[in-house]
This record gives sequence, structure tokens and C-alpha cells, in this order.
Amino acid sequence: MAASAPVRKTALVAHIGASVGWLGAVFCFLTLAVVGVSSSEADVVRGVYRVMEPVAWFTLVPLAFASLVTGLVQSWVTPWGMLRHYWVLFKLAITVVCTGVLLLYMPTFEAMAQIAATDAPAEAVRNPSPLFHAALALVALAAAMVLSVFKPKGLTRYGWRRRTQRISVAPSA
Repeated sequence: MAASAPVRKTALVAHIGASVGWLGAVFCFLTLAVVGVSSSEADVVRGVYRVMEPVAWFTLVPLAFASLVTGLVQSWVTPWGMLRHYWVLFKLAITVVCTGVLLLYMPTFEAMAQIAATDAPAEAVRNPSPLFHAALALVALAAAMVLSVFKPKGLTRYGWRRRTQRISVAPSA
């Protein structure tokens, strides 16, 4: 269902804003994780791991869902569709997987924040897991961005059927 130009552009702006915001938030999170792993100051290490949970809940999770929802809206209001092109399906899969992993990882953030709230030594608090997850998320979201820009050719079977139906229904001159 293609929508009017103002609706499509509004949906596109919302999607770009949510997606770029998510990418930026993951980059900032990666920076926090690097500080948490590399700092020699116990208070800094504890502070980093204490702040990760609320930042994840109030920044990463909302932006992940906003990116997912606005991406779905984009697929409904533009001619690209959701099931017609492989690149759209790959972007959807990346977004769903990244959002799912983030939600599954949230209890880990809570556990790390609880340990960091104690007087535990920095080595007991330090955890390379957020660094690993943030780096993978950054790569995945960058791949989704590349797919958005380059839009590689390749129709799904559904896309081929839709194209064939449009051609066969088109009035002959």
C-alpha cells in the first residue's frame, strides 16, 4: 500500500531518526563498555556498570522498538513493501534479532549493576560481555544501514509474483 508523499516522507524521517539514534546509542554504549573494561579506577568501573542498565532501558530498548515499528510502517507505506525484496527482509531480520538479543540481555545488565553497587573490587565488576555485544550490535546495525543505502537487487518469490501480476494486468496500448 503506497501512501502519499508527505506520509512516506514523515515515516522515512521517523525511521531514520530512530535507526540513527539506535546506532548512536550503541556506539556510546560501546564506549562505556571500553571504559568499563580498560579503566584502572574501581569507582569508574563500578560507575560504568551501574549506568549501563538504565541507559539500556531508557535509550537502547525504546530506540530499538522505534526502529522496528517505523521500519514496519515504512514497508507498509512505500512501494518497497515488506516481503518483496530480500534486502528489506534482511533488515527486518537484523532489527528483530538485535532487539531480541537486547531484551534477553537486560537481566545481565541488572546483575552487573547490582554487583557494581557493592564494594566489590573492580575485577569482580569488570565484564567484557557488554563490549562484545555492543560491537556485534554496531556491526549488525551498520549492515542494516548499508542495505538501506545500496538496496541490492533481488526480489523474493512473492515480489516476482507481484511484479508479474502488475505486468499482466497492465492495459495494453
